Amino acid sequence: MEQPIHEELAGLISPKEEVSRRTFVVTSLTAGFALAVQPVQAQTQITTDTNGLIAGEVKIPVKDGEIPAYRAMPAKGKNFPVALVVQEIFGVHEHIKDICRRFAKAGYLAIAPELYARQGDVANLQMNQIMPIVSKVPDAQVMSDLDAAVAWAKKNNGNTAKLGVTGFCWGGRIVWLYAAHNPGLKAGVAWYGRLVPPPPDRANPLQPKHPTELAKDLKAPVLGLYGGKDTGIPLDTVEQMRKAIKDAGKPSEIIVYPEALHGFHADYRPSYKKDDAQDGWAKLLAWFKKNGAA
Repeated sequence: MEQPIHEELAGLISPKEEVSRRTFVVTSLTAGFALAVQPVQAQTQITTDTNGLIAGEVKIPVKDGEIPAYRAMPAKGKNFPVALVVQEIFGVHEHIKDICRRFAKAGYLAIAPELYARQGDVANLQMNQIMPIVSKVPDAQVMSDLDAAVAWAKKNNGNTAKLGVTGFCWGGRIVWLYAAHNPGLKAGVAWYGRLVPPPPDRANPLQPKHPTELAKDLKAPVLGLYGGKDTGIPLDTVEQMRKAIKDAGKPSEIIVYPEALHGFHADYRPSYKKDDAQDGWAKLLAWFKKNGAA
């Protein structure tokens, strides 16, 4: 429930500003890591510096206002290929920002919009508090916000004719959806995103379609990277997606790392598996290049 405005601010906020305050709960990105992922595994955490980069928060105009995003790109040059980075369920925290910087070091303009900006700030919440917020995020809103991020990139030194998207966990599912949504996308890489519809008693009208149902609509090739020991995404659902891709005649692929857990690319978490994470990242860059997103 929205907190009441402090008495001292009464009369100082215009109706327009108050609507904006209600509509956009998140107006700037959190610093550091989300509370739900603490404690961070410092011994494995990768930190990519900003040397030779332009990196930091930007504002993305959307149809009902603006949302914050993290952007990183080389400091020199122009017309960079564009990498959309879709957040984990924890929002745009330090790990997602670091991934943007890794892309920038590889020559991309990378941008990660905060896709829960209207529904809630998950930075300081535990997982059981995050889930109710995420359930209120419509897929249609996410697609529109990603389109807005692409439009922003096009106006700010990005070559959107070379557009790729990658996402992790919650964002992995979104990659499949966006590949079915945007005909201008060249390639996608989905890291351990859910693939099949939930049971009927858990269906959410705000999230009406799922990757297995959209395989026939994919407009760009997607590489799916999954963990063989991911208890949240059973291997039988991965096989359902493989079959859906094959039946649709689409040039997408799925790789399963047999010993990997969910979140195996997340170097700040105990689930991190260095060899598979590094192999997956190399395959991502190769997939983008092969399919015209580099």
